[in-house]
Amino acid sequence: MLLRILIHKRSFSKMATPIDLELKKAFAELQAKMIDTQQKAKLADLQIEQLSRVKKHANLTNAEIATLPNTTRMYEGIGRMFILQSKDDINRQLIEKQKTADEKIKELEQKKTYLERSVKDAEDNIREMLMSRRAQ
Repeated sequence: MLLRILIHKRSFSKMATPIDLELKKAFAELQAKMIDTQQKAKLADLQIEQLSRVKKHANLTNAEIATLPNTTRMYEGIGRMFILQSKDDINRQLIEKQKTADEKIKELEQKKTYLERSVKDAEDNIREMLMSRRAQ
């Protein structure tokens, strides 16, 4: 009878070890995923800030150009040179720059939301694993 109890205890302790290893592995994966997600979220925030500045700059430039007469000579800087452009062309380019920045900001915000949801799902999965472990 004593031998059966010892065998039973040993088999029980061996059964608990794989579950503990599984939990340890899951926690390590979650930690790596969270670090990666936090870095990607910070990068997205920086990109959103930069695009917001570009958008604001284009908006201010557009507002300033609107006050100038149509006969004003305007030049667009390209690399080390300046090219004569019409007021309408420059206006169109600035509006296009604002639209592009808006679209990219929306994409980055969606990406950031997805990353946050992904981490939350991983956390929930680990919580479920812990609860099932406690129930056993």
